[in-house]
Amino acid sequence: MMEKKAKIIATLGPAIFSESKLKTLVKSGVDAFRINFSHNVMGMQKIVFKIRKIEKKLNKKLSIIADLQGVKLRVGKINANSINIKYNQKFIFDNKKQIGDQNRVCFPYLSILKKLKIGNRILLDDGKYSFKVVKKLKDGVLTVCQSTGCKIRSNKSVHLQNFFMPFNNLTYKDKADIKTAKKLGCNWIALSYIQNAKLVKQTRELINKDMGIICKIENKTALKNIDEIIKSTDVIMIARGDLAIDIGHSDVPQVQLDLIKKCSQLSRPVIVATQMLESMIENLTPTRAEINDIATAIFQGADVVMLSAETAIGKYPVEAVKVMNKTIFSTEKYKKKHIEDFKNKVDIKTNPRKSIVLSIKDLAYNPIVKSIIVFSNSGRSAKLVSTMRPSVKIITISPNVNVSRQTSLLWGVESINSRDPQGWKDMMNISKEIIRKDKFIKKNDFVIITAGLPFGRADMTNMIRFYKVGT
Repeated sequence: MMEKKAKIIATLGPAIFSESKLKTLVKSGVDAFRINFSHNVMGMQKIVFKIRKIEKKLNKKLSIIADLQGVKLRVGKINANSINIKYNQKFIFDNKKQIGDQNRVCFPYLSILKKLKIGNRILLDDGKYSFKVVKKLKDGVLTVCQSTGCKIRSNKSVHLQNFFMPFNNLTYKDKADIKTAKKLGCNWIALSYIQNAKLVKQTRELINKDMGIICKIENKTALKNIDEIIKSTDVIMIARGDLAIDIGHSDVPQVQLDLIKKCSQLSRPVIVATQMLESMIENLTPTRAEINDIATAIFQGADVVMLSAETAIGKYPVEAVKVMNKTIFSTEKYKKKHIEDFKNKVDIKTNPRKSIVLSIKDLAYNPIVKSIIVFSNSGRSAKLVSTMRPSVKIITISPNVNVSRQTSLLWGVESINSRDPQGWKDMMNISKEIIRKDKFIKKNDFVIITAGLPFGRADMTNMIRFYKVGT
């Protein structure tokens, strides 16, 4: 497998539940797996067990992400597999619990139904179909279908265009799912439909210290409060599907670029997600536009790219991962040749930790340097070194296996779980042991070793050693 710097997330689903498929995906370039808690996660413990078994066999740490549902609005059940609604046909959204039919469907949010006004648009199935409100009813709204080929299925998502709904507290389901995620041993919690930093604070109080938080940016309110969200979270995900519905498809590319730049300056990793290889759900080969989309995200500085339905239910999950891996590798090869055009600008201001890590980055651009070894108990130093985009491989070492799994999602990082050094000499012994096992590091090469002293109690990275291999 070609070694890339940017990482790949694959969404778990029936298409890849077998151990052989999961193993092939990891060999093909997958670094993390996403569990979508909007769907049934019964039996997921067995899948996680398979992933941890593969992790041990391949000696590669793997992140597992719990993606919470948030306040995703959905219609109720339909009395058939699906119903077809004609263009300009009248259709009711109401609060009645009866199963939906050709004329109506349950929308179980009475407070929202009461606030809807004539002229508001109800978008179904991730924005595929549009309904315009034409009349208010006692327990619902009468709408007119504005889409051709409209097909409604049970429990499909609903988006209300130009309709603000405050979401400042974790739902009951989200809290329950966090407990499940902890039991499963997930390393990251992804927060959906976040609007400000309040949800991050609530989540921090519920998760383990060795778990990270990913904030999914998918609405206008989040963009207005983006600075506070970035500073409060560990990772940002640009969830382009719901974001496109809320702000318009044509504005998503510029928002993507702006967010990646801002996160780079503030040293926060970025995940770019949604429909990266959508055509490969059904087709063996991608479109040229999809390849260009992946490459653009990598050129812009994305740390991670994500596959959703492509791996969860797609016909060609392995092929999709291989295509993504190859595209990342090819793009990074070009970036390396034109490194001056792509060096990121990190805002260090008065932050001594960033100043130290920036020195590490500058040292790493020396061609005699082959790797950076980062001793990182909490993972913070590893994250910071990763966001600085050094030209060589980053090897992070942590005594906490969950921190090692978490940092495996970071750009350019190879994660190793090892004992906590008992002192300077022990740190060098651990470093030399790792160097001996790395086939790319030879005698007389240089390695940068960095850590926080005193070991196990350091508040920040404060030590750099420029080590010549073999001395």
